[in-house]
Amino acid sequence: MDHQPKFFENLSGTGKAIGVLTSGGDAQGMNAAVRAVVRMGIYVKAKVYFVYEGYQGMVDGGDNIVEVSWESVSSILQVGGTVIGSARCKSFRTREGRLQAAYNLVQRGITNLCVIGGDGSLTGANLFREEWSGLLEELAQKGKIDQEAVKKYAYLNIVGMVGSIDNDFCGTDMTIGTDSALHRIIEVVDAIMTTAQSHQRTFVLEVMGRHCGYLALVSALACGADWVFIPEYPPEEGWEDSMCVKLSENRARKKRLNIIIVAEGAIDCHNKPITSEKVKDLVVQRLGFDTRVTILGHVQRGGTPSAFDRILASRMGVEAVLALLEGTPDTPACVVSLSGNQAVRLPLMECVQMTQEVQKAMDEGRFVEAVRLRGRSFENNLNTYKLLSHKKPDAELPKTNFNVAVLNVGAPAAGMNAAVRAAVRVGITEGHKMFAVIDGFEGFSRGKIKEISWGDVGGWTGQGGSILGTKRTLPAKYLEKIADQMRTNNINALMVIGGFEAYLGLLELSAAREKYDEFCVPMVMVPATVSNNVPGSDFSIGADTALNTITDTCDRIKQSASGTKRRVFIIETMGGYCGYLANMGALAAGADAAYIFEEQFDIRELQANVEHLTEKMKTSIQRGLVLRNENCNENYTTDFIYQLYSEEGKGVFDCRKNVLGHMQQGGAPSPFDRNFGTKISAKAMQWISKKLKETYRKGAGKVFANTDDSVCLLGMRRRNLVFQPVAELKNETDFVHRIPMEQCSQLQMQAKYRHSLASEHCRVQKSYFN
Repeated sequence: MDHQPKFFENLSGTGKAIGVLTSGGDAQGMNAAVRAVVRMGIYVKAKVYFVYEGYQGMVDGGDNIVEVSWESVSSILQVGGTVIGSARCKSFRTREGRLQAAYNLVQRGITNLCVIGGDGSLTGANLFREEWSGLLEELAQKGKIDQEAVKKYAYLNIVGMVGSIDNDFCGTDMTIGTDSALHRIIEVVDAIMTTAQSHQRTFVLEVMGRHCGYLALVSALACGADWVFIPEYPPEEGWEDSMCVKLSENRARKKRLNIIIVAEGAIDCHNKPITSEKVKDLVVQRLGFDTRVTILGHVQRGGTPSAFDRILASRMGVEAVLALLEGTPDTPACVVSLSGNQAVRLPLMECVQMTQEVQKAMDEGRFVEAVRLRGRSFENNLNTYKLLSHKKPDAELPKTNFNVAVLNVGAPAAGMNAAVRAAVRVGITEGHKMFAVIDGFEGFSRGKIKEISWGDVGGWTGQGGSILGTKRTLPAKYLEKIADQMRTNNINALMVIGGFEAYLGLLELSAAREKYDEFCVPMVMVPATVSNNVPGSDFSIGADTALNTITDTCDRIKQSASGTKRRVFIIETMGGYCGYLANMGALAAGADAAYIFEEQFDIRELQANVEHLTEKMKTSIQRGLVLRNENCNENYTTDFIYQLYSEEGKGVFDCRKNVLGHMQQGGAPSPFDRNFGTKISAKAMQWISKKLKETYRKGAGKVFANTDDSVCLLGMRRRNLVFQPVAELKNETDFVHRIPMEQCSQLQMQAKYRHSLASEHCRVQKSYFN
């Protein structure tokens, strides 16, 4: 049931009615999903109804089921929780309650339901669907509806979206709300780290996750915690001794703080709870360390949703409406999920059953099986954490006699330091000597290279910018000097973390192999740039942090505009010719329009947008937001668009402009960038180890690699991390505009999501939407 989003301009929902409800625990991003379902539903000409207070509202009927308009969901994108409410409902668990709910839906002609909730809510929806025809027959027998209604509303279509901060649903890499909860946790951890370092303290942090350790595991990975306790992976017998030894060793190495993260459902191998208080008492009694406990509780559920959750929920909402429109009586109820970077549809009950299997495996002590059932993403996180958090004694480490150099190239991007840390630690674990190159290729040519140890990169995950220093300089003019340094330091492999310049740099180094044997070594690149313009990868480290900066700024700007009324803001984002930040920023911030290079526009379109915004000012939403990518058009500059809007909007609205500039490159990395940087870099270093073994020539006593597949870029392609020779990526690259050709079509697809959800008056921006 895997599904690719299709162009949806030909789909029609005329004559159909869709009900949308949120159920179970609230999660940030639920409102973005509700907004997407409503706007996409109206966009395809269906009627859309809010069902207030979850299943309780469906049973109670009356004012709890209300038809909504485009404006009904304005200004909810940035709001946490759920504006349509959620409630536990005992009556829906009874047949009598479901009978009443069916009656209330039929009264309004609703035969399509979009349920946003956890596995319990979705199981309830599936049962309702299975009973539907029987419920209608019973209502007819009781004289509440006629036979014509039984025929007309013969079957109920159900599509689920999972809203849960715990990320505890099998079949999706991320549930709505998880990324935002991680933001809350990491904000607290970053704040704690400063106070803990001042006082040499140990902090025990308890996070949510009664049955699932995802939040604890990923936050431990994102902050480099010393120890983590999760339900799926109980510590071995004698863990108390191991943990205390680890903490005291860290102190002995002058580490000023220790962080231990405990999931609220953490257990030991005998299924007994491990509580944060128990851990604290253990540290105090055994080591005498000054120890504090922080229980985050409902803080994790609160606050504004992250950019990732807004985009995820928006894409899922659009996909859910498409699934409802395409559903037939034979289609099983489905859940919209995320796999890699793809929205997919999966059979709902298969996912629910798999989710329940995890709990069963844990109850029966089959913990290895529980981790496997959680899915590929969870397993990778756990393996990466184990790899990076515990250093074996030097005597137990293998010795390969290989030297590997790591450098940053291009503009700084948040998450680069997490990537360097992972590379260094995995390299040391694999038995290599790791070298750090300061200031990119330029520093390399000057001999700014030094050995770097496990402890040197402690605490790097949360640091913004580039601690190693980075420059845009390409290696071509320094080839001889860099070759000398490679020879002097006996460098056997290179790992380059950076943006488009890093990609160009690897192309230049591989071209120089004919002249310099020193470059005949394995080389790998990990994409890190806020512009997200590297060929071969849907994501680059740093882009998510930049996107959150843009989204936060747009939220504040919208807030200021709602106070002054009748104001339109023009925001310029970074990205060179790549429209990723402007496009995704517009989707996450609910902008009226976005101008990007990949989606050509002309003066007629600018004029049409001004007219649409003029119409919008007549409604209750008297503000506008327009994003422009810095290089979207050489003549229609930010100043030009600002002056055009100011002139044409005279007397109706006034205009302001804002160039976001380098604030998009700064700041502490987001949880996504820390995690993505860590995992992708660890995988790249493992590839280097494999290539070093393959290319080592015993006779010559050296590494020799000169094939195309020994110079690769590791990127996220749709659903997988893939190593691609840079020589092959040349054909996919627009070198003039420094963008991947394929991304143009991807961004145009994302733009379709954006257009369908934008302001009602601006959504007919392109002819294919008329």
